[in-house]
Amino acid sequence: MVNTIDKTDAGTPGVQQTYFRHLAEGRFVIQCCAACSHYVFYPRAYCPHCGSDRLEWVEASGKGVIYSYSIVRRKPEAGGDYNVVLVDLEEGVRCMSRIEDVAPDEIDIDMPVQAYIEQTDSGPVLLMKKRGRDQ
Repeated sequence: MVNTIDKTDAGTPGVQQTYFRHLAEGRFVIQCCAACSHYVFYPRAYCPHCGSDRLEWVEASGKGVIYSYSIVRRKPEAGGDYNVVLVDLEEGVRCMSRIEDVAPDEIDIDMPVQAYIEQTDSGPVLLMKKRGRDQ
């Protein structure tokens, strides 16, 4: 069951603005094509699967697993190490983020994660946290 949010501007030039507006409101949304029923992420004006412009905004579950990751090594005075993760969401799309509060040597492929939104001085950020396999 797809829970539609707002489709008034799903296919207009401001799709990224719409996505970030939803994040600022504390909602993680992705698009779903009304023509072929495929989910779409990163926001686009046209469905990459069928070419339709009938993309609707829907709430994402935020649940996923790590597909791949990289640890960026930096000196402590430069901010220290950080990670970049590619996450396969249960809707079937992949997104890029960071996993917080997990040591670099504890990150693993297929680790279950949950998305959450953190409001920062430079705007909202979609981050991941580790979740149990049964959640």
